[in-house]
Amino acid sequence: MDKSKRLFVKSKKSIRRSSPLIQSGDRIDYKNLSLLFKFITREGKILSRRVNKLTLKQQRLITIAIKQARILSLLPFVNSSTFLKNAKKKYAKKKYAKSFPNAKQKYAKKKYEKSVPNAKQKYEKSVPNEKKKI
Repeated sequence: MDKSKRLFVKSKKSIRRSSPLIQSGDRIDYKNLSLLFKFITREGKILSRRVNKLTLKQQRLITIAIKQARILSLLPFVNSSTFLKNAKKKYAKKKYAKSFPNAKQKYAKKKYEKSVPNAKQKYEKSVPNEKKKI
């Protein structure tokens, strides 16, 4: 063969990457909405296997889970943009909730104290002495 013909020969190996969207610990289930939202377009269509880069078995499980969630009205059949934005925020995975269980409470308390100056003193003045229990 000529060298010019060799340059255009396609390699016979097909490289398929493993899916970055599904980790080993993720359960493909109709209740796992944070995972299911990754495989739905804005219009509410299920993304194809070629786009998702999933295996055949994973794609089947995803489609079944999405269809079950739609029937149980956890997901809409046709998405509106406002529903999709709100739902993604609502069902997003919280990364640090387990490692810092009291962080949210402390932050909320500090935020409230900053927004209302002398909040504790105002509360004590407004509530009679009998009902004060902090």
